[in-house]
Amino acid sequence: QVQLVESGGGLVQAGGSLRLSCAASGRTFTNYAMGWFRQAPGREREFVATISRSGEGTYYADSVKGRFTISRDNAKNTVYLQMNSLKLEDTALYYCAARLRVVATNREDYGDWGQGTQVTVFS
Repeated sequence: QVQLVESGGGLVQAGGSLRLSCAASGRTFTNYAMGWFRQAPGREREFVATISRSGEGTYYADSVKGRFTISRDNAKNTVYLQMNSLKLEDTALYYCAARLRVVATNREDYGDWGQGTQVTVFS
């Protein structure tokens, strides 16, 4: 099992930026593809972005494409989500998740999850 701890959430004005971090421990980090998901009140948890084990492959939800960037530092066992041009609808609890080997966009394919970090965008 991989332990995941997110950080970097907070309050930000629309149009601003935040960078989320997710520190992993407990298993060999490079064995895992990593993903970011988010859940707004009253809505299902949805896919945001995922990155391959090497970091060369990245995939994004259409709603964040061009604004968010996922990256990873395998030497630090950390995955990041750089969020730019934030919108009100980006407000949610953001979760980091790990999946053995290959990337996926379905939350059911991820077995390890962090506790989440809150992002609130205001006008």
